[in-house]
Amino acid sequence: MTATWCVNLLRKWRFWRETCRTSPLVRGLANKSDDGWLRSMFAHQVDARKDAHSNLLSKKETSGLYKIQFHNVKPECLEAYNKLSTEVQKELHNDADYPCEVVGSWNTWYGEQDQAVHLWRYYGGYPALTECLNKLRLNKSYLEFREERSKMLISRRNQLLLEFSFWNDPVPRPGPNIYEMRTYRLKPGTMIEWGNHWARAIKYRQENNEAVGGFFTQIGELYVVHHLWAYKDLQSREETRNSAWLKEGWDANVHYTVPLIQSMESRILIPTASSPLQ
Repeated sequence: MTATWCVNLLRKWRFWRETCRTSPLVRGLANKSDDGWLRSMFAHQVDARKDAHSNLLSKKETSGLYKIQFHNVKPECLEAYNKLSTEVQKELHNDADYPCEVVGSWNTWYGEQDQAVHLWRYYGGYPALTECLNKLRLNKSYLEFREERSKMLISRRNQLLLEFSFWNDPVPRPGPNIYEMRTYRLKPGTMIEWGNHWARAIKYRQENNEAVGGFFTQIGELYVVHHLWAYKDLQSREETRNSAWLKEGWDANVHYTVPLIQSMESRILIPTASSPLQ
C-alpha cells in the first residue's frame, strides 16, 4: 500500500463525510458511521446467524430423529451377525411399544469390508429416543442380543442425524437395488451454505428416482452429511450420474460445494434380507 494511495483514500473519505453532512439525500442513504464506512473498505461484513442450522435446514412438519450405526464385524461372523440382527430388528420394528423403526439395513460391498450399516428413525425426536433406550435397558432378550453381538464385533460407532428439509423422505422401496452412501465432512460453519446449494441442486438428481434421503449429524462427528442414493446396478449408477452433467446448473452446484468439503467417502451398500429399502 503506497503513501499516495493512502492520501487519495483519505481525501475520498473527507469528501464523503462533507457530502453526507450537506446533502440530505446522501445522508439518508449513508446508514453507516464514518468509521463503519472506512472499515467496510477493508473487511467483508457477514450477517450473524439468527438460528441454529438444525432449525433452519431440517423438516419442520415432523420431529423425526435418525440414528445411523456402523458396525465392523469379524469376517467369519458376518453371516451370523446378519441373522441375529435381522431377528431383533423385526421385533423392535413391529413392536408398537417402541417408537422407532428400521429405515434400512445394509452390508458394505465397496468401501470398508465386513461392515454393517443400519439406519433407524425415531418418531417424536429425542424423547422417543430416550424412551427406547430406557425400555431396552429392561428388555432381557435385547440385553442377551447385545452380549452375543459384542462377540462378533471389532468396533462400532453411531451418529444422531436430522433430515434435510428439501430431500425425499426415505420410504420403503422394492428391489433389487444397490445403494450408495456418500459421506461429506464439511468445513465447520458451512452447513447453511451447503444446504442452500443442495436445495436447488436436488432437482437435477430426481429423474431416475435415485434420491433416497439426505441427513446431517447432530451428535457424533459434527458437520457430516450423508446422501443416500439407490441404483439398479453399478452401470445404472454411472449413467445416472453422467446424465446430471448434461443438465444446466448441475456443474454450478459442484463448483460451489466442493470448496466446502474437507473429505468425502463413497460406500456401495447391499441391503440385507429384512431391510425395508431393497
